[in-house]
Amino acid sequence: MAEIEKRPKPSGITVREALRRLIRHENGVLVIVVLALVAVLGGRTGGMMLTRDNAMNIVLQSSTRGVAAVGQAFVILTAGIDLSVGGLALMAMTLGASIMTGTIALPIGPLAIMLLFGAAMGALNGLSVSRIGMPALIVTLAMWQIMQGGAFQISKGATIASLPSFVSFLGAGRIAGTPIPVIIFVVVGVVAYLVLHHTTFGRSVYAVGGNPVSAWLSGIKVKNTLFWVYVISGFTAALAGMIIMGRIACASMAAAIGLELDSIASVCVGGISLMGGRGTIIGVIIGVMIIGLINNGMNMMGTHSSIQIMVKGLIIFTAVAVDYLRRR
Repeated sequence: MAEIEKRPKPSGITVREALRRLIRHENGVLVIVVLALVAVLGGRTGGMMLTRDNAMNIVLQSSTRGVAAVGQAFVILTAGIDLSVGGLALMAMTLGASIMTGTIALPIGPLAIMLLFGAAMGALNGLSVSRIGMPALIVTLAMWQIMQGGAFQISKGATIASLPSFVSFLGAGRIAGTPIPVIIFVVVGVVAYLVLHHTTFGRSVYAVGGNPVSAWLSGIKVKNTLFWVYVISGFTAALAGMIIMGRIACASMAAAIGLELDSIASVCVGGISLMGGRGTIIGVIIGVMIIGLINNGMNMMGTHSSIQIMVKGLIIFTAVAVDYLRRR
């Protein structure tokens, strides 16, 4: 019998196999969601959403949310939550603007004061949660209210304007054609990625979120880890407030409204579990862009702000429901 000639196996992978690998990847579904949103919203807006200028605008608008979301991610990875983000950002920008306009006199620079203030308030949150054992939801909700009231007392409810020119550069300036807020967002994201995936502290964050008892038995200082994630969140909240102040060139009580909701939505959509211990910063960044695409698309379609708030709430609800179902 003549030998049957064996056909060589085709090299590479098929489209079906590529899609299967993409879906199985931890951030694969998020990439599919982004592509679907671009296609649907691009069609609904007549292609206006797909222009180069609008794409840069989406990234620029997402930078503030992204900076706050990165800090929020550290907290949620430990199964906590930080509702004080918006209040801290508002208080930081009000305090910084007051120093710049001479209302409050302090010996060091206003930008440094803003960041230090955010970290200090985050430390207070961290001490309350890690040392006293208070629920993170109650602690950060109370801090949000305190910061809102404090900002109103400093500004008397009025907008603080006439800020130095360097503030506007911080929010609207460019380096090599790239907006400063986008550069800050990228730097914060890269640093967070390196910390979470290439340091002992990052491994401790995941361990504490996965099982705090096992982490403690393994020699991890659980209380210290919980303390520092809230410090990080407070710092990034103040940094987000600094970017907002630069973009609007003033400090207003209307600024930073909903920042805590946006940051939580971005983290949940990005695949970080509210139960803690699972998720990546890359997923968070993709989640930030998904929220940015949705916001931009709804604005272009003239969707009322109340509907946009409902959509964000629905996004959080769906992301949490999916996470719980996956856990089960």
